[in-house]
Amino acid sequence: MVIRRRPAPPASETGASDAATSVQTLAVLLQAGAVPVVAWRHLADIGDPHALAVTERVEGGIPLLDAIEAEGGAWVDLAAAWEIATTVGAPLAEVLRIIAESLRDAASAADDVRIALAEPAGTARLLLWMPLAGLLLGFALGFDTVGVIVGNPLGAACVVAGLLLVLAARLWTRRLLRRAAPEPGTPGMRAELVAVALAGGASIDRALRLVAESSAGGGTEEGIRSVLELSRAAGVPAVELLRASAAQDRHAARVHGRLRAAKLSTRLLIPLGVCTLPAFLLLGVAPMLLSVLASTPLPL
Repeated sequence: MVIRRRPAPPASETGASDAATSVQTLAVLLQAGAVPVVAWRHLADIGDPHALAVTERVEGGIPLLDAIEAEGGAWVDLAAAWEIATTVGAPLAEVLRIIAESLRDAASAADDVRIALAEPAGTARLLLWMPLAGLLLGFALGFDTVGVIVGNPLGAACVVAGLLLVLAARLWTRRLLRRAAPEPGTPGMRAELVAVALAGGASIDRALRLVAESSAGGGTEEGIRSVLELSRAAGVPAVELLRASAAQDRHAARVHGRLRAAKLSTRLLIPLGVCTLPAFLLLGVAPMLLSVLASTPLPL
């Protein structure tokens, strides 16, 4: 069987924690003697939405591996592990148990990062409404801000400039949040898949080739080769070293994610000071001042 290179998963990735639970159940069913397609049908019978989608595709004539991969996200890693295990003859149930544990660990790390990001992200989104709240405050206090905006070129210019600053703050904040979000893919998955291939009896070159031809993410070939070189030099089984390296990758992803979340709180102050606060002055304060000046009679 030839491993096909597949496209990257879609942006709307499925949760790794949901996939881990399903994969663990599949491993139990396979170990109990169920054939793969029947195992998926049993999983679909208990209401698993992903299993339902996979079985519908299989019944429609799509190969099982393609049907799994079509779910996207963590299921792409499962499809790669499934195909490599069947190619090299590794025990599929045991492989699925390992993959389920990896997905669960990766999901836990990603959840930690999202929780750490939740507070600064929520604060940033709330502050983005401050300039518009200032504009509404002028209406509520009875200032003729509408007349200033419509009839005074300076007032209209303040509103336009304020809205542009609000837009810039939103785009800037969104970019900072996107850069701080957890990276897609399962950290260490490529090392796990190389370990699967080696455990099934494949040579190192073949194992690396099979993983390179799959679409699984998480890890680099350079890192895997360094682990394999350490295994050769120290005389330590490569499979255990690769799995330890994969676990370390997941731990590093958790730590780096928390650090990004901590730095985000400081970096969000930049668009706040550069864009949001000036926008508040232009949209909230300036129209009120112009309204006061317009209603004040000039001295004779």
